[in-house]
Amino acid sequence: MSNTSITEIYQNPAIPVEEKVKALVSQMTLDEKISQLNHSAPSIERLGVPAYNWWNECLHGVGRAGIATVFPQAIGLAASWNVQLMNKVASTIADEARAKHHDAIRNGMRDWYRGLTFWTPNINIFRDPRWGRGQETYGEDPYLTSRMGVEFVKGLQGDHPHYFKLIATPKHYAVHSGPEAERHSFNATADERDMRMTYLPAFEATIREARAFSIMGAYNRTNGEACCASPTLLEKILRNEWGFEGYVVSDCGAIADIYEHHKIASSPAEAAAMAVKAGCDLCCGNTYTHLKEAVEKGYITEEQITLSVIRLFTARFLLGMFDPEEIVPYAHIPISVNDSEPHRELATQAARESIVLLKNNQDILPLSKSFKKIAVIGPNANDPVVLLGNYHGTPSKSVTPLQGIVNLVGNEMEVGYAKGCGVVNLSRAGFPEALHLAETSDLVIFFGGLSQAVEGEEGQREGVEGGGHSKGDRDDIILPGVQEDLIKQIYELNKKIILVLLNGSAVAINWAQDNLPAILCAWYPGEEGGTAIAEVLFGKYNPAGRLPITFYRTVDDLPPFDDYSMKNRTYRYFSGTPLYPFGFGLSYTRFQYQNLQITTPTISKNGNIELRVSIKNIGKMAGDEVVQVYSSKISPSFPAPVRQLVGFKRISIKPGETALATFSIPGSQLSVIDDKGNKTIESGTYVLSVGGRQPELTETHDNHKEDIIFATFDIR
Repeated sequence: MSNTSITEIYQNPAIPVEEKVKALVSQMTLDEKISQLNHSAPSIERLGVPAYNWWNECLHGVGRAGIATVFPQAIGLAASWNVQLMNKVASTIADEARAKHHDAIRNGMRDWYRGLTFWTPNINIFRDPRWGRGQETYGEDPYLTSRMGVEFVKGLQGDHPHYFKLIATPKHYAVHSGPEAERHSFNATADERDMRMTYLPAFEATIREARAFSIMGAYNRTNGEACCASPTLLEKILRNEWGFEGYVVSDCGAIADIYEHHKIASSPAEAAAMAVKAGCDLCCGNTYTHLKEAVEKGYITEEQITLSVIRLFTARFLLGMFDPEEIVPYAHIPISVNDSEPHRELATQAARESIVLLKNNQDILPLSKSFKKIAVIGPNANDPVVLLGNYHGTPSKSVTPLQGIVNLVGNEMEVGYAKGCGVVNLSRAGFPEALHLAETSDLVIFFGGLSQAVEGEEGQREGVEGGGHSKGDRDDIILPGVQEDLIKQIYELNKKIILVLLNGSAVAINWAQDNLPAILCAWYPGEEGGTAIAEVLFGKYNPAGRLPITFYRTVDDLPPFDDYSMKNRTYRYFSGTPLYPFGFGLSYTRFQYQNLQITTPTISKNGNIELRVSIKNIGKMAGDEVVQVYSSKISPSFPAPVRQLVGFKRISIKPGETALATFSIPGSQLSVIDDKGNKTIESGTYVLSVGGRQPELTETHDNHKEDIIFATFDIR
């Protein structure tokens, strides 16, 4: 078959993708096939195949590819508890990615971060607040992570019947959450119960429901097998159980780890063969260049390599890369959508919805404009870089908290500013200026928390001043001492202090909770973070974010960091008293729950729990409420969560109005793993709580409060 006829086949839109891919790959030599299995795939000019770099990032906006809209960091998006928002954000990111890709191609650029295959989202479970990359996740709960992850994948990949908008890549499959310093050699040990009830559900949901066409393996081993060469994870579970039809990519350098650090292969060729045979199709790195040697030594066959090449080219064809642009609808998204005003407004709205009000004594918030002079103090008050988190793009402009406050009230109030201190730098040289400003002001707003210098990925330079590296994981979860010292000294001079945290993980702010009148958690809120924070502080927006993680009081309440057992971890298994529980968040208004009805008080194991509840806004301000449904089994036969989230909805309610929330919860959501490792749904009585928060351990179904209702149902 001539080159011309091959080109005519694979560039013909009328021929089925499977047929085109097989025709093209059949003409490749072994060397050409191998060349396509590393993330930076060269062109094959004789076959008309252009070069392609598979590595692209869009954790919360198109990353590392120049100007792009920067949304709140992933943990902040999760704090919105808004699946519709999540889908819209992802779809908007995909619009910018498509537009940037085609603009680059038209200008002859095919290099790094200009493709259509994105290594997002990070759906690892944030099991321990010390993990530096927890900021990239959707929190500690498998159900919340699943719902957010599914919508993000759907938004990225689009809904066209023939083409993907982008290809999403849930990561890092499957048991991966620190320690960062040991990730290249660490073996994460998790029993079948924790695997199936905590670590795997979000991956399963994004594959089965959202049809993610790619997945990334983790650096570490899981139960002794390298994740990127694991027959259990990649063959038994991913492809055979879940029916995955896409391709698997390694984390960057993870194939080299198999022989260099895990030492379960003796050479690069053996490691490459192990990974490809297990089902890892694409290597981020260059270890797969040793596959020719692996074939020659009998470690792997050409047919096994061919299968991976077919999977990769199937993805490229489904993205429309070989079809005329005029028939690929996503190719017509104009570059003008990038960094557009509608996208900036969506970033602002996402930042608004992510903010969590943690404390508000005597309703000091929202702030009255009767204050004449406000002191804005702290290391995160006027730093545009800290807004962005990690894996971010470059905004054309950013609004810091200081600028947001000045923009909103600068004509009506005097706004003073002093940095005071750094996030972790021990220097107190800025204390005198900050203390003088605090003493001479009516109110202090302190912007502190964390930064990429404190938490991040191993070796991360992004977001770290002076060309340094991120510390990665945290040893402790307290507010850095220099900040707390400054806050305490300010408090001696001015008791009206509002603390605003910019952070990617839980911070033990015990003293602040005991002493300060108001506290906000704003995460790393993206390019318009300052606008959103100012609007919340001054009541132009009523906060309704909810914590996607538990805020603990001390690191002493936690098991060892490298222990992957879920015992006493996250709200589902924690036996202590948290500083702020998972699902927590206050409002400027009040909501009353009434008339909870379970229309199916007894269901079969294959049935659904149908329920409805009325929520009335009994305050004076319109606001959103996040309705949360938790389930607990009375006297379980097997180890089970104390409680688990099984449903949630974010709804807007005006003052005096009542909204009806309905839920249909499959009985399968209540399944547990028995002592033989089998999934089962126990018969018996369950307690449901429906409210704006997670119930406390001391609350029972005999109690009823304004903001939460309990009921029971039976499974037979």
